[in-house]
Amino acid sequence: MQNLDINKTADARSSSDGKVFVPQTEEEYQRLVALLNGLIDEVGEDESHPLASLMEIIGVLIEKYEDEHVPQLAVE
Repeated sequence: MQNLDINKTADARSSSDGKVFVPQTEEEYQRLVALLNGLIDEVGEDESHPLASLMEIIGVLIEKYEDEHVPQLAVE
């Protein structure tokens, strides 16, 4: 098990404040979508890229918002 360096974690968190968040409004959702699009342009399909896990986290946050706020299409 890897030890957690609290100082490094706090530094990383403070540098990402305001960039990664749980969206509560349509505007926040759109900001995350724009951020994800930029990450996709940078990371592509390179799963070993340093930003790949951040891209995945943002995708999960977007999906959560969509599940709660975007009506599902009815299949007939």
